[in-house]
Amino acid sequence: MPQASTSTSSAYLAALTQEIEKKLQRALASQSQRLNLLQELFADIALEVDVRARDIILSSDEEEVTLAEDGISSCLCFYDVLADHYVRMPENGKPILDLIVQLWSQSFASHIFALLFHKWLFEVPLENSEALLRYASALVQGATNVFWIDIQTNTRRFISLFRYLLEEVALVPTCLNKISLQVCIIRFFYSLLVKMIMLLFMVLSAAQAQRDLCLLLSRFFFFYNLDTVDKLETFLKQFPVFPNSFLVGGPADIFVIELTDQLQKLKVEPVLLHYLLQMRALQGLELRMTTSTRLKACLYSFTSPGGPMYPTRAVRHAAWDALDFLFPVGQYPRHLISLFFRLLYPWYWPSSCWNFIMSCIRAVFYSILRLIFSSWDNLRKPKST
Repeated sequence: MPQASTSTSSAYLAALTQEIEKKLQRALASQSQRLNLLQELFADIALEVDVRARDIILSSDEEEVTLAEDGISSCLCFYDVLADHYVRMPENGKPILDLIVQLWSQSFASHIFALLFHKWLFEVPLENSEALLRYASALVQGATNVFWIDIQTNTRRFISLFRYLLEEVALVPTCLNKISLQVCIIRFFYSLLVKMIMLLFMVLSAAQAQRDLCLLLSRFFFFYNLDTVDKLETFLKQFPVFPNSFLVGGPADIFVIELTDQLQKLKVEPVLLHYLLQMRALQGLELRMTTSTRLKACLYSFTSPGGPMYPTRAVRHAAWDALDFLFPVGQYPRHLISLFFRLLYPWYWPSSCWNFIMSCIRAVFYSILRLIFSSWDNLRKPKST
């Protein structure tokens, strides 16, 4: 019985692979409809697997339990099962990969590659080391784009992709070094000089691919919120060596620099609030003075109404909380200076006074409720004899 269910699952995934291949061939043949076809294909593989398809794909109870333990069983998407399928049966994914390579320059081609072949890239041995570098670059580009889709829609549809890149690649030194190890296995060239030049170029490119992947994970680390404190410490220990580290600092400094750049680009309020809340995990990191000042300036830019950020009241308060938590020294002078500058803009006075009054009323109301409930609990307690 398990063998029959497994064959049914494989046949279903093979049929999905054929449909993907057909749509890629249509996109390659039709230049006018190419963008629409690739966009439709990307949307199809990012869809959540429905109940009927899930029963076919999950052919054993063990797989279902594993997905449930990972916390992603409720949002299992087609790209999850297809990525696993192409690792188990690489020959099935080769025609699709060849078609994607022919569509490299098109929009959504890197998106599709990142979703379907992110596991294949690190778990299947590759003979062509030059192609490995091209695939690694496409993976970083595609993953960046799909993660931004999650941010713009405030969803976590691609969290499994992020988890794999973080937990199975970045936090595993042997897997992260696969790129640099494989690029050193190259064929002999006609002369020793050409060989040495090509080897040096490929090693440098591989190191850059490692760094790009770590920078990508740094920008979206807080968004996907994976045991922030513990994972952050381990992640920073596995950071590759950067050539300009003597200028920008160590792994913690590079992580914070990428994080501050990411904060400046966020325009979705719930996502920005989530980032500001997760900033508490930065407490205790040893940062350079320039990095610390950069982080402080970034947070302070969200504390004032008006341009260039135009943050909402919730964002301003979240930024103040993060700033006071990370930099407790000088918090009272900062608030005093901020209040002084707020007084220079009279058009903010009515809203500030109204919010202050409402906050006082709310605080008094909650205090009365707590007093009533505590008195009621004391009356219900039996008197000791």
